[in-house]
Amino acid sequence: MDSIGPVGLLQGKGAAQEGLPCPPGSSELVQECLQQFKVTEAQLRQIQASLLGSMEQALRGQASPAPAVRMLPTYVGSIPHGTEQGDFVVLELGATGASLRVLWVTLTGIEGRQTEPRSKEFVIPQEVMLGSGQQLFDFAARCLSEFLDTLPVGSQGLQLGFNFSFPCRQTGLDKSTLISWTKGFQCSDVEGQDVVQLLRDAIARQGDYSVNVVAVVNDTVGTMMGCEPGARPCEIGLVVDTGTNACYMEEARHVAELDEDRGRICVSIEWGSFNDDGALRPVLTTFDHTLDQESLNPGAQRFEKMIGGLYLGELVRLVLVHLAQLGVLFGGCTSPALLRPEAFLLEHVAEMEHPSAGAARVHAILQDLGLNLGASDAELVQHVCVAVCTRAAQLCAAALAAVLTRLQHSREQQMLQIAVATGGRVFERHPRFLSVLQETVKLLAPECDVSFTPSVDGGGRGVAMVTAVAARLAAHRRLLEETLAPFRLTLEQLAVVQAQMREAMVKGLRGEASSLRMLPTYVRATPDGSERGDFLALDLGGTNFRVLLVHVATAGVQLTSQVYSIPECVAQGSGQQLFDHIVDCIVDFQQKQGLSGQSLPLGFTFSFPCRQLGLDQGILLNWTKGFNASDCEGQDVVCLLREAIWRRQAVELNVVAIVNDTVGTMMSCGYEDPRCEVGLIVGTGTNACYMEELQNVAGVAGDSGQMCINMEWGAFGDDGSLSMFSTCFDASVDQASINPGKQRFEKMISGMYLGEIVRHILLHLTSLGVLFRGQQTQRLQTRDIFKTKFLSEIESDSLALRQVRAILEDLGLPLTSDDALMVLEVCQAVSQRAAQLCGAGVAAVVEKIRENRGLEELTVSVGVDGTLYKLHPHFSSLVAATVRKLAPHCAVTFLQSEDGSGKGAALVTAVACRLAQLTRV
Repeated sequence: MDSIGPVGLLQGKGAAQEGLPCPPGSSELVQECLQQFKVTEAQLRQIQASLLGSMEQALRGQASPAPAVRMLPTYVGSIPHGTEQGDFVVLELGATGASLRVLWVTLTGIEGRQTEPRSKEFVIPQEVMLGSGQQLFDFAARCLSEFLDTLPVGSQGLQLGFNFSFPCRQTGLDKSTLISWTKGFQCSDVEGQDVVQLLRDAIARQGDYSVNVVAVVNDTVGTMMGCEPGARPCEIGLVVDTGTNACYMEEARHVAELDEDRGRICVSIEWGSFNDDGALRPVLTTFDHTLDQESLNPGAQRFEKMIGGLYLGELVRLVLVHLAQLGVLFGGCTSPALLRPEAFLLEHVAEMEHPSAGAARVHAILQDLGLNLGASDAELVQHVCVAVCTRAAQLCAAALAAVLTRLQHSREQQMLQIAVATGGRVFERHPRFLSVLQETVKLLAPECDVSFTPSVDGGGRGVAMVTAVAARLAAHRRLLEETLAPFRLTLEQLAVVQAQMREAMVKGLRGEASSLRMLPTYVRATPDGSERGDFLALDLGGTNFRVLLVHVATAGVQLTSQVYSIPECVAQGSGQQLFDHIVDCIVDFQQKQGLSGQSLPLGFTFSFPCRQLGLDQGILLNWTKGFNASDCEGQDVVCLLREAIWRRQAVELNVVAIVNDTVGTMMSCGYEDPRCEVGLIVGTGTNACYMEELQNVAGVAGDSGQMCINMEWGAFGDDGSLSMFSTCFDASVDQASINPGKQRFEKMISGMYLGEIVRHILLHLTSLGVLFRGQQTQRLQTRDIFKTKFLSEIESDSLALRQVRAILEDLGLPLTSDDALMVLEVCQAVSQRAAQLCGAGVAAVVEKIRENRGLEELTVSVGVDGTLYKLHPHFSSLVAATVRKLAPHCAVTFLQSEDGSGKGAALVTAVACRLAQLTRV
């Protein structure tokens, strides 16, 4: 594998293969020395892969073997919107070595309008850096007070962001335990302690100002957050200063210690401590080993010691001492100053590398160190600087490529487009570092389109931004909770709904004024398993019409069916034309099934509003679903069907029953489970039916036995009884519907309306600035754009947040991860209320059955159909949980119906035939 030298990276791949040139006449010793700093593409890819593996191991919480990086959650869950505003205080410790900085940052919330922060830097005495923890934090509190004394603060409460740039384990945005000191600090009694509490205690001891420490932030996170919002999301922070680190926005569900399954969280990689021997050993030089042994923390922060600005100058010094001792540099002479550790600073290295002024600066800097330069010494020194810094940039790029690969794979994007915020003095003072970094990243992560953006004072403005984002999220959270509070029904409220429905049921059964019509269906029994024979079923409920042959035998129920379309001209023509078409379809089906001439019992599922006068009598109240055939409303549809059969003459059909689809659902499940005495539909609309004691049904003669009652419960609450649970969003949906004031219960539960409720809530939250940065979109103003199926998809446990975002972006909604999370919460609140209201209704029904029969405990099954119930990931379990709480003396099993409108109609017919036969006997 070819070496990647610094010159090669800047001039292209071809040049890279020639390696790093040395000045003419230089010895093999120089080449041998500089060769140690060359890194091959294979070695870089090995580091990239090893770091990525360590990242994923640490994210999983795998403790053995110990991961080579820490992957610490920072509890920063959102990047800036650009709308953040307010005044914030920042205290910065450790970002710039032996100094402390206090800033007053004003955020305007207006793009392009920034105000310069006020700041003051304080030098930390060496005795404080190496003293007790209380000494250090008291010093910080005194500096804070001294700075605030110069501002017209008054008695106002101040929000402070604490930039603490050392390895910490955070357990909250304002809770952070120091793991270990770095950067020359060694204060006692701090490691293992919460540094926020130590600062709060020190501020309290100082006692001058009311300061609330909102967030503790490391400089890397501050760098990412200080990046100006742009076309690409800035979701990676990269710092190369005295030390080095990176952070990025990880999917929260991948961070094992959080136990969160939604949203994103900023993770601090702490890659300075990356110490995989297998990956790093091939690129470690003798100079790295010497530097490590002479450092304050031998064996630790090995990766950082090859990259960080605190160490680059020292590596250059060690190489120059070595070459001088070999007689290659400075005439074989050294100086006391050159032999002194830390004689070279990062600034010296950057200045000496400068392409035009570098040679002059080499002479000046080395002469200041008491060295005499030979003719080629300046050029050689420059090449040493290039070798050390190029390797640092390449290693940094390999680590960054690991992060990019992680993001690209976890988000399943073919091409990841992302911005990386850069910060630290290496970037600021060493421009070639960034160019080498960019070229190497392109080589190692070609599937990532990366832009690099210098952070605007990450330690100051960035930390203020973290504090501001936390304040914004808290404010938005309050508004979201206030908006959704009416949808979060308590058990007491649900018990009220149950009681109101129970009262409406009793009134409806007595024939008194009630929002529940409680219609007799004349179905007097559920299947007992003894039904046998062949039956025809018709299913008319939309633009398609089905004819079924249903064979009921000991082995079960077998279905043969065919779908026929009903042309629009027929659906909206004359009633005679419609029913003649239906009979033509039946004749065609009989011929294909070899049934011509046979008169089979027939059940007719007719899914339009009807008033039944008998099992085979149903008066059409009104057409819906696009049908408008003339001369049908107010007529008995079974008579209309029989007349069409008579006109055809060649066919004989025995129409036994007209069936509502809810009843069909109950009967379909009742064949499988004799305890099934309730039917429930929750789809586009909603309804329920159940077996009532005949003595309680005022409109039907007889006192013994049972009858299935079609509740038509979608109209529950049309008398105003549900008004206390109705929100302004329900009112908006109702007013825009084709039947304002009607079907109020259905409009809070069924699939036709839930998406619209969600859309109205999203419009409201956008107007408050909580969603979509407060920007209204024309798309969201469009009625019915938010289909109920989106609720099912968005709430699916298997969907990652990026997929939720994709669904919403397909709707033309430009959103952030925060927006996606809030939309998810809105969907959850709306669908949860729907399921709980449905559960309260079912609880009222099963309790009525239990009390009718005077039972202490009732065991009953509910047959259910409908797309919302079947397809929504949580609806069914929420219904069941609500029933368990509201009807604790009823053991309720929910059964999903298979073809209630077809199989169910045949079973109603089969039961009617069985009962008729018993009556004849």
